[in-house]
Amino acid sequence: MKKRYNDLDVHNKFYNQIFKMMEEEPYAQFLGVKLIELGEGTATAELDVKDFMLNTHGTVHGAITFALADYVFACACNSYGKTSVGLSNTVNYMAPGKKGSKLRAIATEEKRKHRTSWYNISVESNGELIAKMEALSYRKDNYFVPVEELDED
Repeated sequence: MKKRYNDLDVHNKFYNQIFKMMEEEPYAQFLGVKLIELGEGTATAELDVKDFMLNTHGTVHGAITFALADYVFACACNSYGKTSVGLSNTVNYMAPGKKGSKLRAIATEEKRKHRTSWYNISVESNGELIAKMEALSYRKDNYFVPVEELDED
């Protein structure tokens, strides 16, 4: 049986390592996403909209909005150093993001259990709410940080 560690202890002890790993996520880097904040079950990121991110109507493509929301979801649910993966999500698009705008996404943990956790994500374009996501993650047994170091404290 694997040992259980306190989520907050893991988050605090390995914060820099967790932040760096999430900040270096390849697809987010490709898009130019900047991780602004990473809390206990929370995350905030921003993205400057480029021309290649627009759809045929000249507004932000839904896939870009989704990618940013999904990224902060991943950051928030992995913020405890425990490998977590998405199980499901629902996105509601409320308004278009504009060309040249800055998108900002904020993920907030609503409930965390041993195996699952639930999140609400908001995406704004220049301060206007443009999308909401509800997401569910599955928390695996393994940690991606060396939790054994906590046993030595």
